[in-house]
Amino acid sequence: MAPSRTELPQDSVVFEAPQPKTSYDINVPYHALSEEYERRIRGRTEFPEYLPVWEEGIWHDDFPEFEYHDPALRANKKMPNLFSPGVTAAPVTPRMGTILSGVKMETLSPEAKDELALLICQRKFVVLREQSDFLHKGPQYQVDFMSYFGKLSQQPVTGAIKGFPQFHVIHRDGNEEEIENFFKHKMTTTIWHHDVSYERQPPGYVMLGILACPDIGGDTIVADMGMAYKRLSPIFQEMINQLTAVHTSRNLIAHARRAKGVVRADPIDSTHPVVRVHPVTGERALFYNMEWPEEVIGLKDQEADVVMKFLMDFVRNGHDFQARVHWEKHSVVMFDNRTTLHTGTVDYDTSAQARHLFRLCSMCEVPISVADYEAGKR
Repeated sequence: MAPSRTELPQDSVVFEAPQPKTSYDINVPYHALSEEYERRIRGRTEFPEYLPVWEEGIWHDDFPEFEYHDPALRANKKMPNLFSPGVTAAPVTPRMGTILSGVKMETLSPEAKDELALLICQRKFVVLREQSDFLHKGPQYQVDFMSYFGKLSQQPVTGAIKGFPQFHVIHRDGNEEEIENFFKHKMTTTIWHHDVSYERQPPGYVMLGILACPDIGGDTIVADMGMAYKRLSPIFQEMINQLTAVHTSRNLIAHARRAKGVVRADPIDSTHPVVRVHPVTGERALFYNMEWPEEVIGLKDQEADVVMKFLMDFVRNGHDFQARVHWEKHSVVMFDNRTTLHTGTVDYDTSAQARHLFRLCSMCEVPISVADYEAGKR
């Protein structure tokens, strides 16, 4: 019998393991806040209810497969409901990213949400400025909003909001010692990734709510994996079109256990195509990243090492298909997790200003391979 969502499995094994040398991801805390630290930061944040908590005794089962209907497929392509009077749009780069001003997210109609989904699919990410009212609506409101775009994933190890395991909370404030230790072992904080691609139905739409951020620094960089795919030669495209890879949360779960943190789920392994087809735009995009994939099916280990390192190095160096998102307080960013990679950057003084944000992930369809897409067209 599968464990319930409120009780730990009776046969779970508790074991001692060496403490990890560094954080799995320096952008994210993995331990409950000390009472002294929490007292200090509560007086420095506008959103104390969004500080991360690690509730004990909660267990998440694997998400069962579900039928998904993308809201973007219902959208009016002219987007009259989203672009109401007073709304303006500015591109981040010519090919990707749109900054919307004048939108009040809490007033969006279902039709406007459909059009927002379509804009995200077309432009890869959308930045919505001046969303203080939306952010102050609280966790339940934001969960309900994002549930419109798909069922929400739940966090297996990281800090969430009390009573809302759908939230992944990032709060970095005064962790200079941790960062110093990190750089004793690591050369960079960047990890190019899709969010939780180990899920059977990985997120299509992801929301980041910015509660506090440095005036300068702490940006997020986004890479267009559709354009990355287009830049490859037809022969190389044909080869990787046939590949699948195993995405797993095993390493994340193992790190949390070594760090004696809270674990709320068993590891998940899912096999996804290395090239997926977007159900709304028909675009082909690389679906591989530096965090979750572990094995490429059909290639020997040495072959996979060469091919996938080539792809990731190509993406990291492809500044002409990347965009840098500069955070502003009370902004909300929504992006298409199917066709982008992203990474945070730690280049700011955490003793001076906090970086505090939340993430919600709306899961979508099982990734569509090129072969399945072409078969469906016939």
